[in-house]
Amino acid sequence: MATVVTKVRRSFGTHWYAWAMVLPVVIVLAVLVGYPLGKGIYLSLTDANEASVGRTIGVNHIAATYEFVGLDNYWKVLSGQDGHFYSRLTWTVVWTAACVFLHYAIGLGMALLLNREVRFRALYRVLLILPWAVPAFVATFSWRLMFNEKYGVLNAFLTGLGMDPVDWLGDSTLQKMAAVAVNVWLGVPFMMVAILGGLQAIPGELHEAAEMDGASPWQRFRHVTLPGLRPVSGTVILLGVIWTFNMFQVIYLLIGQGASSDSEILVTYAYRLAFQGIRDYAGSATYGILILSLLLVFATFYRRMLARQEAQR
Repeated sequence: MATVVTKVRRSFGTHWYAWAMVLPVVIVLAVLVGYPLGKGIYLSLTDANEASVGRTIGVNHIAATYEFVGLDNYWKVLSGQDGHFYSRLTWTVVWTAACVFLHYAIGLGMALLLNREVRFRALYRVLLILPWAVPAFVATFSWRLMFNEKYGVLNAFLTGLGMDPVDWLGDSTLQKMAAVAVNVWLGVPFMMVAILGGLQAIPGELHEAAEMDGASPWQRFRHVTLPGLRPVSGTVILLGVIWTFNMFQVIYLLIGQGASSDSEILVTYAYRLAFQGIRDYAGSATYGILILSLLLVFATFYRRMLARQEAQR
């Protein structure tokens, strides 16, 4: 212990300027990330709810009465006693996998098209990036108006074709399809830009050498383009999974209070526990910590898988 303290003191004396530059960042992270995370972990180990937390009414202060219950909340969730976790986890995984797959596939296709020498390429790039530039809540509300059963553009188009209007946001299956469509529209530009950067980083000589060796376009794509995109792909897919798994605004703002239990993902259900009805702060915190744990486990195994693939090359 004394050795560690001595090393820290020596490092601080030698690199005091670096420590001074890092300190504000550490303080900000501690306040904005560390404290909320610690508070969430603590609440998940209690039975805190709207009736038992401390609060002030007028001039009267009511002390907190919630108690420490250990891992009981986690046991109730993971054992299936609450009846909600595994069904919502299944839909959250399906939602994440579908959105990220479509993000990457469509983004890759657009990036390949825009990597060619075509007229007005710069204009196309700007137009395709626009969905990413629009704030997510504005875009989601716009799509909600388009999906409106009575006044939406989509139903007006169907009516013009002689078809009956569809209640896009009233049925759980259609809710899911609509949510996936909106999230794909929002997420494709990021994937396109990232993959386009990766394509431009692949040396052109590799494609020329493969073409001279008689490789077909599909062979060049499979053996030159995809391996060259592997570093970029690994990063954007990991980020896409994390963002989509926690994509609160699309589900909540698009479907809102009309979300059926089948259409909610884990993060929207955690929000509902904390801010709707009888507020269950302990249950919401438990879901939050479980979501964080799932993403940490996924990120760890995913990075290890990528490292093994790199080592085998």
